[in-house]
Amino acid sequence: MVTLLLLALGLGLLIVGAEGLVQGASRLAARLGIPPLVIGLTVVAFGTSAPELVVSLKAALDGQAGIAMGNVVGSNIFNVLFILGVSALIVPLAVAQQLIRLDIPLMIVLSLVVLVMTLDGSVGRLDGGLLVLGLVVYTVFLLWQGKRQAASDAPAADREALTRPGWHDALYVIGGLAMLVAGSRLFVDSAVTMAGWFGVSDQVIGLTLVAAGTSLPEVVTSIIAALRGQRDIAVGNVVGSNIFNLLGVLGITALIAPAGIAVTQAMLSLDLPVMVAVAIACLPICFTASAINRWEGAVLLGYYVTYTAYLVLAATHHDALAGFSALMLYFVLPITALTLAVLVVPELRRRANE
Repeated sequence: MVTLLLLALGLGLLIVGAEGLVQGASRLAARLGIPPLVIGLTVVAFGTSAPELVVSLKAALDGQAGIAMGNVVGSNIFNVLFILGVSALIVPLAVAQQLIRLDIPLMIVLSLVVLVMTLDGSVGRLDGGLLVLGLVVYTVFLLWQGKRQAASDAPAADREALTRPGWHDALYVIGGLAMLVAGSRLFVDSAVTMAGWFGVSDQVIGLTLVAAGTSLPEVVTSIIAALRGQRDIAVGNVVGSNIFNLLGVLGITALIAPAGIAVTQAMLSLDLPVMVAVAIACLPICFTASAINRWEGAVLLGYYVTYTAYLVLAATHHDALAGFSALMLYFVLPITALTLAVLVVPELRRRANE
């Protein structure tokens, strides 16, 4: 009963914190003359990824490498498939051109870089240092680029909000982030306790419950941002969080962990390639009509359910695993690839004729 109460309390803090963070971040963007997309890619994305950083650091220092690495990989898969899927089902999401031209391709490249780094079975301190350096360069570039761009016209509500003192917006952001971190920690600890009752392995917990739990700030923030019309923040939050997970969470954890982060063969053969494939699939989905429509959101969400089902079947060594794998490999994946190709080719022709 106590565990369930803590689970509910964590969820409540997540919802309230996300509401404050979105309001404060959108007003902060208008006040500083920075486009909301840049705020979504930096302040909101990095803030909502704070739980991933805390959990991965604690897991690595406690010798639970499966949770540390699984949290980063699982969160990136969850962010694209589940968060974008659910958000698009609720409200179709517009995708800014900057995301298509810069940030999503960068997410793909970084996913491939991390995959290559793990081929030797670990992410060492040198790898971590390179990733953290990349985070510093990326953040500085975003802020420099944002200041160069003309600020988007602020809605009337934001113009009225600018008459309030600056500390008011900062308090919303800081308070929202604090609630998100506290809420996610309560939720994750409760979820891991419940999973322990069933004897689930560290890696499966990291890829599912911990990854989903630490990504709850992104879930709630993106949904609320989409409902409030801040769709640049909604999509930018997911892409920025994935980039921060790879550069910041993985990089800082590898730097601080005494022996780096060990990577299992199972993760190398399945989960890391899935993370790369999900990042690559994100580009054509966002490219078509510069939006993520409801049916595309349904496809993304369906793939997350499928991926989670596979993990459960593999963890329990279920007899249905072989047939399930064959169905995905020889039917579902080819159909999806063909559908994306059919959508992208006409879009390329349309843009070439403009």
